[in-house]
Amino acid sequence: MTTASNVVSGAGCELCELVAAAPAAGAAASIVLRHEKFVVILVDDANYPGFARVIWHGHVREMSDLDDEDRLLLNDAVWKLELALREVMAPVKVNVASLGNVVPHLHWHVIPRYTDDAHFPAPVWAAALRQTEPEVLAARRALLPELAAAITRQFAKQ
Repeated sequence: MTTASNVVSGAGCELCELVAAAPAAGAAASIVLRHEKFVVILVDDANYPGFARVIWHGHVREMSDLDDEDRLLLNDAVWKLELALREVMAPVKVNVASLGNVVPHLHWHVIPRYTDDAHFPAPVWAAALRQTEPEVLAARRALLPELAAAITRQFAKQ
Protein backbone atom coordinates (compact mmCIF):
# COMPACT_ATOMS: atom_id res chain seq x y z
CA MET A 1 0.00 0.00 0.00
CA THR A 2 1.00 3.61 -0.43
CA THR A 3 2.46 4.82 2.86
CA ALA A 4 1.31 7.88 4.76
CA SER A 5 4.81 9.36 4.54
CA ASN A 6 4.44 9.54 0.76
CA VAL A 7 1.08 11.31 0.81
CA VAL A 8 1.11 15.10 0.54
CA SER A 9 -1.75 17.38 1.40
CA GLY A 10 -4.56 17.35 -1.14
CA ALA A 11 -6.11 20.61 0.10
CA GLY A 12 -6.80 22.80 -2.91
CA CYS A 13 -5.71 20.11 -5.38
CA GLU A 14 -7.93 20.23 -8.45
CA LEU A 15 -7.47 16.49 -9.09
CA CYS A 16 -8.41 15.59 -5.51
CA GLU A 17 -11.52 17.71 -5.93
CA LEU A 18 -12.29 16.10 -9.30
CA VAL A 19 -12.15 12.53 -8.01
CA ALA A 20 -14.10 13.41 -4.85
CA ALA A 21 -17.36 13.80 -6.78
CA ALA A 22 -18.64 13.08 -10.25
CA PRO A 23 -18.36 16.27 -12.34
CA ALA A 24 -21.58 17.98 -13.33
CA ALA A 25 -22.79 18.00 -16.92
CA GLY A 26 -20.76 20.45 -18.95
CA ALA A 27 -17.74 20.09 -16.67
CA ALA A 28 -14.20 20.11 -18.05
CA ALA A 29 -13.98 16.34 -17.58
CA SER A 30 -16.31 13.41 -17.03
CA ILE A 31 -15.58 10.30 -15.01
CA VAL A 32 -15.97 7.22 -17.18
CA LEU A 33 -14.80 4.65 -14.66
CA ARG A 34 -14.39 4.64 -10.90
CA HIS A 35 -12.05 2.15 -9.25
CA GLU A 36 -11.34 2.07 -5.53
CA LYS A 37 -7.83 3.45 -6.20
CA PHE A 38 -8.20 5.55 -9.37
CA VAL A 39 -10.61 7.09 -11.83
CA VAL A 40 -10.55 7.27 -15.62
CA ILE A 41 -11.83 10.51 -17.07
CA LEU A 42 -12.46 11.90 -20.52
CA VAL A 43 -11.22 15.46 -20.80
CA ASP A 44 -13.47 17.94 -22.59
CA ASP A 45 -10.85 19.20 -25.07
CA ALA A 46 -12.32 20.47 -28.33
CA ASN A 47 -9.10 19.81 -30.26
CA TYR A 48 -8.46 16.36 -28.80
CA PRO A 49 -11.60 14.21 -28.54
CA GLY A 50 -10.64 11.07 -26.67
CA PHE A 51 -8.04 12.80 -24.47
CA ALA A 52 -8.23 10.84 -21.22
CA ARG A 53 -6.55 10.66 -17.84
CA VAL A 54 -6.04 8.02 -15.20
CA ILE A 55 -5.98 9.79 -11.84
CA TRP A 56 -4.78 8.06 -8.68
CA HIS A 57 -7.08 8.66 -5.69
CA GLY A 58 -4.35 9.07 -3.11
CA HIS A 59 -2.60 12.42 -3.26
CA VAL A 60 0.92 11.20 -4.08
CA ARG A 61 3.41 12.94 -6.34
CA GLU A 62 5.30 10.16 -8.10
CA MET A 63 5.01 6.55 -9.29
CA SER A 64 7.90 5.71 -6.96
CA ASP A 65 5.64 6.69 -4.03
CA LEU A 66 3.51 3.61 -4.75
CA ASP A 67 4.22 0.09 -3.58
CA ASP A 68 4.71 -2.57 -6.26
CA GLU A 69 1.10 -3.75 -6.23
CA ASP A 70 -0.31 -0.25 -6.69
CA ARG A 71 2.29 0.64 -9.33
CA LEU A 72 1.36 -2.43 -11.36
CA LEU A 73 -2.35 -1.64 -10.94
CA LEU A 74 -1.82 1.91 -12.22
CA ASN A 75 0.30 0.75 -15.16
CA ASP A 76 -2.36 -1.80 -16.06
CA ALA A 77 -5.01 0.94 -15.98
CA VAL A 78 -3.01 3.11 -18.40
CA TRP A 79 -2.52 0.08 -20.67
CA LYS A 80 -6.25 -0.76 -20.70
CA LEU A 81 -7.14 2.85 -21.45
CA GLU A 82 -4.68 2.89 -24.35
CA LEU A 83 -6.22 -0.32 -25.74
CA ALA A 84 -9.70 1.24 -25.66
CA LEU A 85 -8.44 4.45 -27.33
CA ARG A 86 -6.75 2.50 -30.12
CA GLU A 87 -9.81 0.31 -30.66
CA VAL A 88 -12.30 3.17 -31.02
CA MET A 89 -10.39 6.30 -32.00
CA ALA A 90 -7.88 4.63 -34.37
CA PRO A 91 -5.13 7.21 -33.81
CA VAL A 92 -1.81 7.09 -35.66
CA LYS A 93 -0.08 7.37 -32.28
CA VAL A 94 -1.00 7.43 -28.60
CA ASN A 95 0.87 9.81 -26.32
CA VAL A 96 1.19 8.77 -22.69
CA ALA A 97 2.53 11.37 -20.27
CA SER A 98 2.85 11.90 -16.55
CA LEU A 99 4.01 15.43 -15.90
CA GLY A 100 2.53 16.81 -12.70
CA ASN A 101 4.56 20.00 -12.79
CA VAL A 102 1.49 22.19 -12.33
CA VAL A 103 -0.62 19.73 -10.32
CA PRO A 104 1.69 17.45 -8.30
CA HIS A 105 -0.88 14.65 -8.01
CA LEU A 106 -0.13 11.32 -9.68
CA HIS A 107 -2.01 11.07 -12.98
CA TRP A 108 -1.39 9.94 -16.54
CA HIS A 109 -2.50 11.64 -19.73
CA VAL A 110 -3.44 9.25 -22.56
CA ILE A 111 -3.96 11.18 -25.78
CA PRO A 112 -4.92 9.92 -29.25
CA ARG A 113 -2.82 11.68 -31.90
CA TYR A 114 -3.37 12.17 -35.62
CA THR A 115 -1.22 13.68 -38.36
CA ASP A 116 -3.91 16.34 -38.86
CA ASP A 117 -4.21 17.35 -35.21
CA ALA A 118 -3.35 20.91 -34.22
CA HIS A 119 0.09 20.09 -32.82
CA PHE A 120 1.33 16.93 -34.58
CA PRO A 121 4.14 15.88 -34.39
CA ALA A 122 4.84 18.17 -31.41
CA PRO A 123 3.30 17.59 -27.95
CA VAL A 124 -0.25 18.83 -27.43
CA TRP A 125 1.10 21.48 -25.05
CA ALA A 126 3.30 23.09 -27.74
CA ALA A 127 2.26 25.91 -30.05
CA ALA A 128 -0.40 24.86 -32.56
CA LEU A 129 0.81 24.23 -36.10
CA ARG A 130 -2.58 24.03 -37.84
CA GLN A 131 -6.31 23.74 -37.25
CA THR A 132 -8.01 20.40 -37.63
CA GLU A 133 -11.04 20.54 -39.90
CA PRO A 134 -14.23 21.02 -37.85
CA GLU A 135 -15.98 18.06 -39.50
CA VAL A 136 -13.03 15.78 -38.58
CA LEU A 137 -13.22 16.89 -34.95
CA ALA A 138 -17.00 16.41 -34.97
CA ALA A 139 -16.59 12.86 -36.29
CA ARG A 140 -14.07 12.11 -33.54
CA ARG A 141 -16.34 13.63 -30.87
CA ALA A 142 -19.16 11.41 -32.12
CA LEU A 143 -17.03 8.40 -31.10
CA LEU A 144 -16.88 9.41 -27.42
CA PRO A 145 -19.89 7.33 -26.26
CA GLU A 146 -18.36 4.30 -28.00
CA LEU A 147 -15.01 5.09 -26.36
CA ALA A 148 -16.62 5.25 -22.91
CA ALA A 149 -18.20 1.83 -23.54
CA ALA A 150 -14.86 0.39 -24.73
CA ILE A 151 -13.12 1.69 -21.60
CA THR A 152 -15.76 0.01 -19.44
CA ARG A 153 -15.29 -3.25 -21.39
CA GLN A 154 -11.50 -3.17 -21.07
CA PHE A 155 -11.69 -2.72 -17.31
CA ALA A 156 -14.32 -5.45 -16.95
CA LYS A 157 -11.89 -8.01 -18.39
CA GLN A 158 -9.87 -10.02 -15.90
